[in-house]
Amino acid sequence: MSDQPGTVTEVPIRTDTIRLGQLLKLAAVVESGSEAKVRVQGGEVKVNGEVEIRRGRQLRAGDRVQIGSRHLLVTGGDGRPARP
Repeated sequence: MSDQPGTVTEVPIRTDTIRLGQLLKLAAVVESGSEAKVRVQGGEVKVNGEVEIRRGRQLRAGDRVQIGSRHLLVTGGDGRPARP
């Protein structure tokens, strides 16, 4: 995964959905669930261009998440951004 500002980091998931807080931990953007809660509820996170304040928001392959200068793309386990 790339940590360079402005680059998109693909985050593969093994299930159909993942919660926003879990994704932030998986991508190593936050260190704990409590940090994810603070940052999400503080309005620091966007999902598909919209501010999201629910850390339990379900994400699917193809969803894009931005937190600060980090850009994440949720991909399926096969690396594809969306399922047919």
